[in-house]
Amino acid sequence: MASLASLSDLETRLGRPLLPAETGRAEALLADASALVRSFTGRSFSRTDDDTVVLRAQQGEIRLPQTPVIDVTSVVAVGSGGAPDLPVVGWFWDGIDIIRTAADSPAINMPELWLDEDVDCYPGTFRVVYSHGDAQVPPDVVAVVARMSLRTFTSPTMAGGVTGETIGPYSYRTDGSGVGTGVTMTDDDRRALEDAGYRRKSGMTMVRWR
Repeated sequence: MASLASLSDLETRLGRPLLPAETGRAEALLADASALVRSFTGRSFSRTDDDTVVLRAQQGEIRLPQTPVIDVTSVVAVGSGGAPDLPVVGWFWDGIDIIRTAADSPAINMPELWLDEDVDCYPGTFRVVYSHGDAQVPPDVVAVVARMSLRTFTSPTMAGGVTGETIGPYSYRTDGSGVGTGVTMTDDDRRALEDAGYRRKSGMTMVRWR
């Protein structure tokens, strides 16, 4: 999956072009920062068409995990105990991230045996096909990823946690944050993503990917 910020974004904030010997490390840092942001927010920030996910409904509502949602193509009830997967009729997408299903949610041509035992055969798990994502990574996400990468890239020492070092007549001090060679996410980074609404609050529907 592509990084959420580019080498050009990093160079703009660094204030100079990257040297040929620096580009490999810079790309790795951007990839690491992007992975941390995606893990923290639960969002890919990439355009995906006809994505297929299996979700469990909660009180007749299916919450789609990736936003912004562009379109919902189909909703299918996943059968268990030998019951077939069946298309659901009467579902409604709220235009944001919720699919609502009717309480009875009849499926097309459901056999009488499964209709009588629908609680066991259709326990409320649905396969949803939908399209989602941003055409471009939001600027505030680019800023967070570039900032995370730049902290490590410009660290005066490769050893995390070093607060001071002297080499001949030259000396410097770091903030002791332990950046070192690894990209880290600070409280300010998390707060910026949360304030922008990129992290879903508790109560998110459990997801199983196929």
